Amino acid sequence: MVVGTTSHAGKSLIAAVLCRLLARRGLRVTPFKGQNMALNAYVTASGGEMGYAQAVQAWAAGIEPETLMNPILLKPQGDMTSQVIFNGQAVGCTQAADYYRDYFEPGWATIQRSLELLGERFDWVVCEGAGSPAEINLKHRDLTNMRLARHLQATTLLVADIDRGGVFAHIVGTLELLEPEERALIKGIVINKFRGQRSLLESGITWLEERTGIPVLGVIPWLEIQLPAEDSLDLFDRRPRSQRADLTIAVIRLRRIANFTDFDPLAAEPTVNLHYLYPHETLGAVDAVIIPGTKTTIPDLLELQTSGMAAQLQAYGAAGGTIMGICGGMQLLGTQICDRQGLEGQPGTYAGLGLLPLETTITATKLTRQRQGIAQAPIPGQPIQGYEIHQGQTQYHFNEDFCPLFVEEHLGIVNSRQTLWGSYLHGLFENGTWRRQWLNHLRQKRNLPPLTCDIQDYEYQRLAHLDGITDAIAPHLNLDRLLENCVCP
Repeated sequence: MVVGTTSHAGKSLIAAVLCRLLARRGLRVTPFKGQNMALNAYVTASGGEMGYAQAVQAWAAGIEPETLMNPILLKPQGDMTSQVIFNGQAVGCTQAADYYRDYFEPGWATIQRSLELLGERFDWVVCEGAGSPAEINLKHRDLTNMRLARHLQATTLLVADIDRGGVFAHIVGTLELLEPEERALIKGIVINKFRGQRSLLESGITWLEERTGIPVLGVIPWLEIQLPAEDSLDLFDRRPRSQRADLTIAVIRLRRIANFTDFDPLAAEPTVNLHYLYPHETLGAVDAVIIPGTKTTIPDLLELQTSGMAAQLQAYGAAGGTIMGICGGMQLLGTQICDRQGLEGQPGTYAGLGLLPLETTITATKLTRQRQGIAQAPIPGQPIQGYEIHQGQTQYHFNEDFCPLFVEEHLGIVNSRQTLWGSYLHGLFENGTWRRQWLNHLRQKRNLPPLTCDIQDYEYQRLAHLDGITDAIAPHLNLDRLLENCVCP
């Protein structure tokens, strides 16, 4: 079990690295997070929705993601409400106060059953907690941290972020607030995001081990390489590319931005400067703008309009600028969005940005599935794959200027100049050849030489990235001493 003194301490990172290290030893290992709250989601081969972080951990373990690894996913949608996803399927929306009344008991049963099923197939389960395990006002209804550790009697690792400051207070304070039987499960401490000379930290480590009786099993240096972010707060930690890039691509940071992991492949392109803009900021000189997915399309549409960003995008599009809308972003670019049932606020019909000839009706039914298709632009005939996650039915009005982006007409749209794009496919930019074709279309407008399109898809780059992170952390993590405390299968 991996728990943290705070949110963003590095739990997901350490859990992924543990999965990778155990898999390298030839062990059957699976990640697990009982309950996750995130807007970055992945769709499994069976069509179930799960947290993207657990999908990454599954890939680190060398296995395919499945919803048993994250049986409960909560997707915040504003006004203190969240969509509840059990076993990959949306089962309703609830306010925080009602969630524990209505879902706590079935949630705990779902978590236990998922663990039983995983335990039948895997030697090791690497569990990740959420936030802090010592939130005393929430512990009685916590489904993710020490309740789970106690249920499993799991060897537990406590991760702390030293970059925030106050790391010793965070660690000692967390341990002090745990019940004795919970504290007894903590078998190691990891100090994450350390900058500077290790020798300057040694006296603190000695004091900490003497005070707590728990060994410090790792001091992880600050790494510039990162895992995909779990939620939008992680975007604050992203640093701009230092070297000069050929292209600048802006992603509008919507208030309820979802699945911005879609753009990690672009961020990994050495010739691209990818940066996120708030709606109130100025668009500036960019080569393309991406409108990402959103959990609640209509509230984000209204914010774009009141902030002035909608007018900026309309002017940019009219001037021939390249705009790409993904999922909810594509819906925003249409002529109107209809919400007859008031699923996202007040019932009604709302005028979109009017850049794409399409209309969307928000529906209670949620579509989640993996898809394969054939792109018709930038170059016809390119196979692509991705996945859909949306609550909306879109009607396209194709004409002499707008045609389907894919042979599968319901998946997207593009204009004849290839400046206005819309797609329902998440993971579109993970298709390496298609991504380079799209970037070359932008480069041609700047009279830049084309990039090679003979490259692998991003999934292979992601695995190399996971190996790089694991190789960087492994020398600083005493895995053998940690495993000595585990009950071996």
